[in-house]
Amino acid sequence: MKTVKGILGLCYKVYVGLVFIVTLLFFYPFLLLILSRKSWRKYSFPINVCWSFLFRILTFVHTWKVERHPLPEGPYMIVSNHSSYFDIFLMYSLLPQHRFLFMGKGEILSYPLVKTFFKRLNIPVFRNDRIKAGKAFIHARQEIAAGWSIVVFPEGGIPDDDTPQMIPFKIGAFKLAKSAKIPIVPVTFIDNYHLFSDPGHILGPARPGISRVAMHPVITVEEVNRLSEQELSDLTYKLIAQPLIDRGLMREGTVNSEQ
Repeated sequence: MKTVKGILGLCYKVYVGLVFIVTLLFFYPFLLLILSRKSWRKYSFPINVCWSFLFRILTFVHTWKVERHPLPEGPYMIVSNHSSYFDIFLMYSLLPQHRFLFMGKGEILSYPLVKTFFKRLNIPVFRNDRIKAGKAFIHARQEIAAGWSIVVFPEGGIPDDDTPQMIPFKIGAFKLAKSAKIPIVPVTFIDNYHLFSDPGHILGPARPGISRVAMHPVITVEEVNRLSEQELSDLTYKLIAQPLIDRGLMREGTVNSEQ
């Protein structure tokens, strides 16, 4: 039975990959045109929102906000756990109210087609190069000043093992929030790890279904200013981890202990 589920999951992964390629090729000319001028760049966001909704429809994924709280006026920092590529694809249609950019690993620039608009629209981060990492931090500050919110997955990528167990957060997102004096919006993706597991796990879980999402209370600017970077990291980690712990998906007592 496990093998049969794995094969069905692999078929679904192939289908999702085809949906991604076909929709990317459809939207690519529009994104390329809009990103050819910096003054037009803000119009790329509604295109990405439409792309996200279309992607959800074609992959048969429905999102359900099991917890939601009012969002502040932007810009703000969106911080989420990261257990699946679906986290990225669904974010635009989950938070279409205010335009945002992703801060993501520089390795994304090695992917054909994706690298063109990722570099022009989002912020690649090269963590092994301190100079480039510093430039990414400055770039993010400039985008926040221009009115863009920022999405960060502070685990630094999808954990290699034991998903959906969360790994300790890197501190950069919280340094940026304090430096820019913006609120933090914590988000938990509860189900995405078994809706679409890492493609490298050939027979790993994958299927259409419901993606439950918890939108936590906003960590206000006052709290961001009052708490240290480490305290902000620990608080955000606790908020994001709690829905996973409550559903038995994450071990009780797990803490953001390694920095």
